[in-house]
Amino acid sequence: MAEHRVGADHAFSEAQRDGLYRAIHERRDVRAQFLPDPVPTEVLARLLDAAHHAPSVGFMQPWDFLVIDSLAVRERVHRLFLRENAKAAEHYAGDRGETYRRLKLEGILESPLNLCITCDRTRGGEHVLGRNSIVETDLFSTCLAVQNLWLAARAEGIGVGWVSILDQEELAEVLGLPEQVYPLAYLCLGYVSEFLEQPELARSGWRQRLPLAELVHGNGWGEPLADEALQEALAGERS
Repeated sequence: MAEHRVGADHAFSEAQRDGLYRAIHERRDVRAQFLPDPVPTEVLARLLDAAHHAPSVGFMQPWDFLVIDSLAVRERVHRLFLRENAKAAEHYAGDRGETYRRLKLEGILESPLNLCITCDRTRGGEHVLGRNSIVETDLFSTCLAVQNLWLAARAEGIGVGWVSILDQEELAEVLGLPEQVYPLAYLCLGYVSEFLEQPELARSGWRQRLPLAELVHGNGWGEPLADEALQEALAGERS
């Protein structure tokens, strides 16, 4: 009789697992590879549904989704980016500054669709189960919705780019957000010419992925793992 592996009844098939891990490892922050082809309605609906099925503390579901296909709105957001990007460039001098100015850091106008995922900081009322000690859990929960959408998009062949170089108060004004709603993630979506083998910042030499084995501790900060086999396995993981 074949040995029954603990938990096997609930595990995905090998092909399904491979697909999930492929989406995780091949997900990229896309900036320069967008194609003009529109995202089909049924695909966008699946992505939004995946985002909406993210976990949230107290099941508060603090997210809303602003689908932005208006060129006029995107042009206003792009102007915000240009101003903030010029400010950010002032932090880097010499070769680092030149490298920064060569980086493509958004695809607001090139992508066929922009999406802003917001966090309603009052969703769920004054007392949300599990939020008493850490009030930022609404923001953390919304980040999980972003990740759900990002992985689903990669599985659909859709590129996603997160534009973080924006003044959030000005962005909220452009989008007409209520006072309690925070624009957590401004995303560019669309089909792409390619998904890069490496993250763009790694490829450009800006920063490299840290070794996983150096980031895992055992029982306390800086303590070695008791499981030496795990440590060896982590050291062998992809960079």
